[in-house]
Amino acid sequence: MKELSAYQADIAAFEASDTQVLGISVDSFASNRRFAEDLKLTFPLLSDFKRTVSKQYGILDEERDVAMRTTFVVDKSGVVQHIEQGSEAIDPSGVKQFCTLPQKN
Repeated sequence: MKELSAYQADIAAFEASDTQVLGISVDSFASNRRFAEDLKLTFPLLSDFKRTVSKQYGILDEERDVAMRTTFVVDKSGVVQHIEQGSEAIDPSGVKQFCTLPQKN
C-alpha cells in the first residue's frame, strides 16, 4: 500500500516525463479494484491472480504464494532498465533517474 500511495503522490511527475505507472498484484481483479478506489489511484492496478507475470519476472515467493515487493523500470522497447526490491521498492525516488524525472528537492 505504501508504494502505491507514494507512486500516486508523484503521478504528475511520471506522466510529465512520458512514463506509464502500472501496479500489479496477485490479488483478484475485484479486490484490486476496491483497493485502487480506496487509495484513489489514477493509474491501473492489474491482477496477476494466476501468478503468470510474477513467475515470468522471477518475483514469486512460491512457499507463501505471494509476489515479492518489486519495482521494475521497463523502457518502451520492453527492456528492463532497473529493478528495486523490498523496502527500496516503496519509495519511487530510486527509480526516477531511470525515468528521466526531475528530482524533488
